[in-house]
Amino acid sequence: MTAAWKAAGLTYNRYIAVASRVVRRSLKEDKRILAEKRGESELRMAKWENGKQGDAKNLEQMNAAAFKEATQTA
Repeated sequence: MTAAWKAAGLTYNRYIAVASRVVRRSLKEDKRILAEKRGESELRMAKWENGKQGDAKNLEQMNAAAFKEATQTA
């Protein structure tokens, strides 16, 4: 028997994200605000060269910059 999330074509991580969002939105206002703050995340990335870590940058900002650059050259 296949899990429902798998049969729906979702990855487990995506399934958990959707389920978490539904639970957070179902809470009363005061609890919902606190829960939504806990649900936020920030990914950072750093390039390593010659065994040394470069500056850590926000992944979302890096993706936006790369997308903007790609659309300008296209």
